[in-house]
Amino acid sequence: MKLLLVFPILLPLLMGVLMTLGWRRRALQRVLSVVGSALLFAASIALFREVWAHGILVMQVGGWPAPYGITLVADTLSASMVVVASFVSLCVSLYILGTVDVRRERNGFHPLMQILMMGVCGSFLTGDLFNLFVWFEVMLIASFVLLALGGERQQIVGAMKYVTINLVASAIFLSALGILYGMVGTLNMADLSAKLANVAEPAPITVVAMLFFVAFGIKAAMFPLFFWLPASYHTPPIAVSAIFAGLLTKVGVYALLRTFTLIFVQEPAFTHSMILMLSVMTMIFGALGAIPQTDLRKVFSFLLISHIGYMTLGLGLFSAAGLAAAIFYLFHHMLVKTNLFLICGLVARAGGGYDLRRLGGLYRFRPGLSALFFVSALALAGIPPLSGFFGKYVVVRAALEHHAYLATGVVLLTSLLTLWVLARVWLRAFWEELPERGTIMKPSNSLILRCYIPVTLLALATVSFAFLASPIYAVAERSAWELMNPGSYLDAVGVVRP
Repeated sequence: MKLLLVFPILLPLLMGVLMTLGWRRRALQRVLSVVGSALLFAASIALFREVWAHGILVMQVGGWPAPYGITLVADTLSASMVVVASFVSLCVSLYILGTVDVRRERNGFHPLMQILMMGVCGSFLTGDLFNLFVWFEVMLIASFVLLALGGERQQIVGAMKYVTINLVASAIFLSALGILYGMVGTLNMADLSAKLANVAEPAPITVVAMLFFVAFGIKAAMFPLFFWLPASYHTPPIAVSAIFAGLLTKVGVYALLRTFTLIFVQEPAFTHSMILMLSVMTMIFGALGAIPQTDLRKVFSFLLISHIGYMTLGLGLFSAAGLAAAIFYLFHHMLVKTNLFLICGLVARAGGGYDLRRLGGLYRFRPGLSALFFVSALALAGIPPLSGFFGKYVVVRAALEHHAYLATGVVLLTSLLTLWVLARVWLRAFWEELPERGTIMKPSNSLILRCYIPVTLLALATVSFAFLASPIYAVAERSAWELMNPGSYLDAVGVVRP
């Protein structure tokens, strides 16, 4: 069953290769895109079931024992992240069929999406920091080309901003890896955890930890390192923006959760308190940044930043309840934020653009689309009984248990700001009368089939989250327990404890 660990990496790679071989066969690439995403989702479910039933799954690639070889590890957190990511990928691959233009498809759009998913799954399943860097670079290369594909001026500007700041993050990450290896002599995560558990002088390790935090904080778009995201996420096709919003920042959050529970726990009074403070700032500045925006994509880009703070807040609390809340909210946000970006694309198709000043009347002309937006918006705002309510409830409860009253107040305040921003979007785009300069475009039957089905699937998943909150939170709790008690992770990998 250890082979289940490599399927989420090999399947996208295989599909990407097959698509490249059929470069001029657009129809074949479309079929392989959907089939590959469906197979990835099935493989991820099989992997999660194996981990849930039998515990942490480990593979030493090439037979080299840890920490000398390449280690793949699937615990409850990484396996569940692969499940949610693959479901998001499947929905986006269906949506792409009705939205991406022929020119992009003929220039490698579909294989690039598969390579991107390979990098995402590899990041979740690696047990080695250097290989995490490699998977980050795989994602960076694929995402940069996806951003720039099409060659429009706005795209190139956004892509350059995106790749420049992410290359800086990669340089910091690589420098931190070199320093850490020079200090400890290993980059295997389990081996690092064992060797740094009782370090005599924690200060040098804490300095290195801050380098990792900067690198991962840029990837996750935390304050004050988030400025690149709203400058780039509104430039590519909306399907690309959706998968970026749903997955790429979450890989940064995952890296923070993994490293600052397994490795960098020497001085939590400093490191995790700083994460808590910056999480509060991320929530505030993201919500405030969304208020003046008139472009729907920028509105949701800033709200994305704000809600990253909810996830890292749980890490800053550094408790089992806080981590469980962060993981639960992470699952919810991957689904809801992806769907809101996809809905943005449908709104633009119906109203002729993303500018709120030119939109209106969609509730009257597009009741189905209005209902889908309404459900997803209420879920993001945290209105009961939808998934966002339970996510914010467990975050607030964890903060109160930690006596973090300022953070609790900020969570409630930014929830109200999110609701206000989304209510304004609803009023302008859906409820108010169509402005004189606005238009309503009739969708084709193929567009309804190809785009509304994945959006409806994500909306149903969001609604189902409310009814399945207890078992999903059980997954989050088990993930949090494994993070707070890394002994099982170390034993599974097979490193020698001091």
